[in-house]
Amino acid sequence: MDLYTVSLATGAAGLGIMAIGGLSHGGHAGHAGHAGHTHAGHAHGSTAREQGFGPGLVHTPGTSAGWRWASLVSPRLFFSLMIGFGAGGIAAAPLGEPWQLGVAFAAAAAFETLLVGPLWRFLFRFESRAAATLESAIEDEARAVTGFDANGNGLVAVDVDGQVIQLLATLSADERARGIRIHSGDRVRIAAVDAARGRCTVTAPTR
Repeated sequence: MDLYTVSLATGAAGLGIMAIGGLSHGGHAGHAGHAGHTHAGHAHGSTAREQGFGPGLVHTPGTSAGWRWASLVSPRLFFSLMIGFGAGGIAAAPLGEPWQLGVAFAAAAAFETLLVGPLWRFLFRFESRAAATLESAIEDEARAVTGFDANGNGLVAVDVDGQVIQLLATLSADERARGIRIHSGDRVRIAAVDAARGRCTVTAPTR
């Protein structure tokens, strides 16, 4: 097998695995939007088990820029370029080198820019929109569906674009240290959101 065949086979296998894994993950993440169907009777047991959920889950302004840089070094980009490089090189075999190599590089860039990049964004657009919708609730008020437990965990309901969504919530560390308690029906303010996991950090509104 020559360089172009190996590149095509490796890129196709890698991109296929990433697509299957990514779509599977997106399907599970989509269930976060159904958190509103959680029964209040189960809320205390669920939130008490959320030991890893805390105020460290903060949405920062640098997230989007970080994502753009990460996308430049993502395995998906490399696999996509490998497919284009391999396919272009094989198709240009009659030209011989160095033309074959030049065509392979041009095909790699075109394959990613014109086909895989737009298609990938199209496939995962719903997951990105869901995350943006939940993050838009930061600084909004929510209502405590259950009383928060001793660890500051509870369930809150927030209106997002006309839809009431329930999220697992944790009271901020500062307010837990001050002994503030949240009871069912209390109003809280959303301080941070982890959209992928359907969780948030909340604070008691200033009275």
